[in-house]
Amino acid sequence: MTPIQKIWEELKFSSDCNNLTDEQIKILLPVLKEESSAREIKRIKSLMQRSGIKRFKRLEDFDWKFNPQIPRNDIMAFNGGSWNDAKNLVLIGPSGIGKTHLATGLCYNAIQSGIPTAFITCSDLIEKLKRSSSKYTMLQYYSTVKLLCIDELGYVFPSQEQSNDLFQIISKRSELVSTIVTTNLVPANWGKIFEASTATAILDRLSLNGKFICVTDGDTYRRKKH
Repeated sequence: MTPIQKIWEELKFSSDCNNLTDEQIKILLPVLKEESSAREIKRIKSLMQRSGIKRFKRLEDFDWKFNPQIPRNDIMAFNGGSWNDAKNLVLIGPSGIGKTHLATGLCYNAIQSGIPTAFITCSDLIEKLKRSSSKYTMLQYYSTVKLLCIDELGYVFPSQEQSNDLFQIISKRSELVSTIVTTNLVPANWGKIFEASTATAILDRLSLNGKFICVTDGDTYRRKKH
């Protein structure tokens, strides 16, 4: 059912619209379209506020020429298609090459399409779970939100319990909803922050319908600004 159809159904319950003439319906349609547009803008604004993104960045503003190693076609392929399809993307590379910008841009586009999105650093996610008065509720949220981006995996060393929490989230999401991960560690080094069995299990889940993009070197945007 389209947004306009939903509004029309609401009107049916609130007034007698079945007796409207064709001319009256023609006059009413622009009003319905305006109301639908206003509701969609409000919904997207709400999704942005709840996403956790501190600074919105767009893919259109990314400087692809600055680091030619980053495969633009692969990024845009992930961006294309339906956000209702479960897919994973792991962006790997040293600090400053634009991983977070790309991840934020993908999340921004998803939100513009009306997709509920959560963007959070790995350290913040661990801290939230640690301090939550209802850990189960928080695990459930991050396990089911339509698009989840875990940024900066590899900069903190989680405990065994925290590692299990991260695995639980990624495992529950597998083949159901989409996940983006940015990290400074190539998969062979994930054993530095997780136990070997946990690292293997997480990588296995992310590999399902997943794409790993590794940029091993390149200049940084931070250096470019100075």
